[in-house]
Amino acid sequence: MRILIDADGCPVIDIAIKLAGEYQIECILLCDTSHFFKREGAMTITVAKGMDSVDFALVNMLQKGDIVITQDYGLAAMCLARQAIVISQNGLIYNDDNIDALLSQRHIAKKIRLSGGRMKGHPKRKPSQDHDFKEMLDKCLRDSKF
Repeated sequence: MRILIDADGCPVIDIAIKLAGEYQIECILLCDTSHFFKREGAMTITVAKGMDSVDFALVNMLQKGDIVITQDYGLAAMCLARQAIVISQNGLIYNDDNIDALLSQRHIAKKIRLSGGRMKGHPKRKPSQDHDFKEMLDKCLRDSKF
């Protein structure tokens, strides 16, 4: 088991690295060349800049039972198909029961934006979201057999 992080724009990298260290699990950050990450306790893989290049690199590295941290519903769906545990930066576990609805919401939002409509942005991140993420990742690590 490893933790793979879609690191571009991920606010919980340090929390995940700390927990990975506590459980002595490998942690891998994936980003493209427009970002630079170097954190002690994690390996960084930088891929060429391009649409979904990080997503495809992550999926190609994925092994059954790995934990993936992402806010990208499309990437989450691909990881679920590869039998990974997928968690959002807010502590939501993506699964077969919720991924279709999330992908549908994303599709509808894109149609609204393409037709000139505007969507409300995400509110400022709260400390409670970091707490929820940490609790859920810790639970996933405790419950997993590695």
